[in-house]
Amino acid sequence: MSEFSIDELGVKVGLEIHQQLATNKKLFCNCTPIDTDEYSIKFQRKLRAAKSELGEYDPAALFEKSKSKTIMYFANPESSCLVEQDEEPPHELDIDAKNISLIIASALKSDVFREIYPMRKTVVDGSNTTGFQRTMLISQGGSFNVEEKEIGIQSICLEEDAAKILGEDGAIKKYGLERLGIPLVEIATEPFEVKPHEIKKIALALGRILRSTKKVKRGLGSIRQDVNVSIKDGNVVIEVKGVQQLDQLEKVVEYEAKRQHGLLKISKKLQEIDWTHNEKDRKDVTELFQKCKSKIIQNAIKKNQKIVGISFRNMAGMFGYSPYEGIRLGKEVAELVRFFGIGGVFHSDELPNYGVEDTDIDDLKKILEINGNDGFLILAAPEEKISVVIDQIILRIEYIRNEGIPIDTRLATQNGETKFLRPRPGAARMYPETDIPPIIISNRELEDALNNIPKSWDDSIKDLQIKYQLNLQLSEQLFDSSYFELFEKITKKTKVNPTFVASVLCSTIINLERNGLDSKLLKNEEITKTFQFLEDGKITKESVEIIFENIMNGKSHTIEEAMNNTSIETIDESELESICQEIVEKNKKIIENQKERAIGPLMGIAMKELRGKASGETINKLLLKNIKNKLENN
Repeated sequence: MSEFSIDELGVKVGLEIHQQLATNKKLFCNCTPIDTDEYSIKFQRKLRAAKSELGEYDPAALFEKSKSKTIMYFANPESSCLVEQDEEPPHELDIDAKNISLIIASALKSDVFREIYPMRKTVVDGSNTTGFQRTMLISQGGSFNVEEKEIGIQSICLEEDAAKILGEDGAIKKYGLERLGIPLVEIATEPFEVKPHEIKKIALALGRILRSTKKVKRGLGSIRQDVNVSIKDGNVVIEVKGVQQLDQLEKVVEYEAKRQHGLLKISKKLQEIDWTHNEKDRKDVTELFQKCKSKIIQNAIKKNQKIVGISFRNMAGMFGYSPYEGIRLGKEVAELVRFFGIGGVFHSDELPNYGVEDTDIDDLKKILEINGNDGFLILAAPEEKISVVIDQIILRIEYIRNEGIPIDTRLATQNGETKFLRPRPGAARMYPETDIPPIIISNRELEDALNNIPKSWDDSIKDLQIKYQLNLQLSEQLFDSSYFELFEKITKKTKVNPTFVASVLCSTIINLERNGLDSKLLKNEEITKTFQFLEDGKITKESVEIIFENIMNGKSHTIEEAMNNTSIETIDESELESICQEIVEKNKKIIENQKERAIGPLMGIAMKELRGKASGETINKLLLKNIKNKLENN
């Protein structure tokens, strides 16, 4: 296994930022985007690939069609209408979305087109009920600076967001329509060469330019990064979708560069092997594996699936060959198979294992008529799918051998790796939208956009510091967080100290998340209500974290429930005085030994009993007063 050094590969990276716009309606209808999991409408579709106007099929569309999925859609009339169901033509383009996209283009010094032509981009994974996504090219060119480096802009598009995937159930994919049609801008950068650790800075800088407009949405799912990765000798660009966190970017780029270079090494070894494939190399071995101890194979047989053995002449060791850690031909095959919803595939270099024993392998080799120099795959799949899957496996191995790196669209995983998503779309993917006329951009609209270019990020941070008396670190955290608009709403509605509000939103909630709690359970209206209760004296500062913790762990849904479940109630001063006196009386020996330093251990005792019922500052004052009285009396 070789040592991997990314610096020697000549890695080029391009970013595609997808940012939802903060409008009150969707791009082509009047529906308000409401995040909901309540659905009163359900319908299903079976999407198919169609030829483009040039009579060509898009390869990604054909590949998706081969999965034979049924799409089930769930809708709520409050957040979607007949437009999202593809039962009604699109309405006029939302003016606010158009104006915001022009401001963003102007901020990035991009050349805006005077006539904008809506297009249809073929999408047949089910995320669009129409089978296409409406998109329009707003501008090209432009740039922004990150420290001393200028990053070029390739294009800026205004388009519809896709439906939200709710999960899969066998051959059925489920989507919710509340997100479908939300306007978003897609900003594609020119490819650039930087160190992996610098990519996060570039994405962050572009995100800050967007947030400076105060016209984009914040929060989980409102901004998504795709990254295009290529290496010097690869001659292909691989698109990796779904990078949710900026911290993932460096890992994703490093892994994808390693994978591409590893595939070139695998390709070189495959070219040295005399291997061809024909129909005789695949045989039904279901009966042979009837008594196999592999749980995967036995589960497949119980579902009446076929077990097929596929021979690969002269390829012993190739499926397990690993030029770099985690990069193998066998892994590429497994990813492809999983794309079709099939979990059962074994290759010769990982067996015996997983319940497949030596005797099973010996019997298989006899049937396949192969020897120790040959490799094989064992595939378990439904009969109607198995031929298609095997064809795709053979095509992929042949492509790796002859061309090197397959031109894929890939998906980022949580651990920073990438996995096969679908083949890269071709030019046949895009065609004109016939339901919407061209959109003319007037001189007045361009002037308004130029006049509304937002302040720079640095100036925005200074404004925050001055307006709310925040320190630099807290100002930066707040501006980059998903809670910025909520912070402004709370500080406008209440007189709670802005520093405390910002600290709770940017620190307390984040720390609770790090402890495994779910911030999605904490609704904005409950956060706002908590600070209102604080201002009204119904709770103390110390009880805010207790309330949020109780809601984020799922024990409560509202602040009132959390207060009841955690026994949070403020007590009057006389009762508090009495409790503090009692604590001092019970701990006379500590006071005799430590004098006024006894405030430390006594505060710990008091906070166990009084946490959330009185402020720490008040408890400290009362304890200190009683400690001094005790010392004076003694």
